[in-house]
Amino acid sequence: MSDYIHDQQALGVSVGEVELQSVTFPSLTLDSGRALEPVTIAYEMYGTLNEERTNAVLVLHALSGDAHAAGYYPGEAKPGWWETMIGPGKGFDTDKYCVICSNVIGGCKGSSGPSSVNPETGKEYGVTFPMVTVGDMVRAQKLLIDHLGISKLLAVTGGSMGGMQALEWAVAYPEMVSSCISIASTRRHSPMQIAFDEVGREAIMADPNWNGGDYYQGEPPDNGLAVARMIGHITYLSDESMHEKFGRRMREKKAPDYDLSLDFEVESYLRYQGEVFTRRFDANTYLYITKALDYFDLAAGRGVLVEAFREVPDDMRFLIIAFSSDWLYPPYQSKEIVHALKGNGLDCSYLEMRSSHGHDAFLLENKDLTRVVWHFLETTGRQQGLRLA
Repeated sequence: MSDYIHDQQALGVSVGEVELQSVTFPSLTLDSGRALEPVTIAYEMYGTLNEERTNAVLVLHALSGDAHAAGYYPGEAKPGWWETMIGPGKGFDTDKYCVICSNVIGGCKGSSGPSSVNPETGKEYGVTFPMVTVGDMVRAQKLLIDHLGISKLLAVTGGSMGGMQALEWAVAYPEMVSSCISIASTRRHSPMQIAFDEVGREAIMADPNWNGGDYYQGEPPDNGLAVARMIGHITYLSDESMHEKFGRRMREKKAPDYDLSLDFEVESYLRYQGEVFTRRFDANTYLYITKALDYFDLAAGRGVLVEAFREVPDDMRFLIIAFSSDWLYPPYQSKEIVHALKGNGLDCSYLEMRSSHGHDAFLLENKDLTRVVWHFLETTGRQQGLRLA
């Protein structure tokens, strides 16, 4: 406890300016049987690797995330997507750990994906890019971790899709993982979760500008992508948070217009979220990544869920976190993972945090989340005999 940095000024310290890096590998064989040749992985690093390279924490992003998890790009005011958790004195304390975050393959922020140029044609892949899975994403990340000379990660972690990747790391490469922190995640999508993804995909593909995925030299399917984002964004919130944010308030008016224009603040908010999303995300990437999420099943090819953890060593630690108001990945899905871990006698802590923010709670500033993660990593580091940088 004495080492934990309590004051909020310290918790607000950023890692400062950061740089996006990338590395290209000759080939990666995918679950589909196809080979991606070559494959580029974009990543960022915060903090310093110690001499033994034993203090690395791999952060894995959610659907709309990327490698820019913390800090600032030169000349930009907006920090990385997990700025609240990564930095000196924060949950992932960069005074102690080297934090690595990579853009998933299939993504659109530096790693190989549908918007990348196919070296065989000189044009963007579009839908000729091979379909990827969460397992493929993790295999690509392993190439990066091997390249960095790291033989064992102190922790793998992420929220939502990032939590799925963290779990996949734990069962696919148990010899390389000391601990796993899965937040607001699941072992596989439910029919409802698949249904929401499919509606989003259909919105994109129904946009005339989608053009069968070949739109990179013309107008992109922004209308369809914006609608997909609006649908998804609703699932990230909660009924309570939407009441708090918007209620039934009108947009700068006291009475409705009685037409199809925007009347309610919540309508305007969703339109804005959809429009902003189109400026930074690729529509084909949205199709590919949501499909990868729907394919994901931690137990697939491994028997029932409890058997998926059979090869996990006894000394690997797990922290599973859910949020009470998360109806996209509700707590019962996290509890399924906990029961399977306990069924193997593994070291597992479960925390269901009360929050009104819904699924997005893991992205918002949360003193309790910071404190829990900080102490979990501190304990893991002590058990591993960690020497700091």
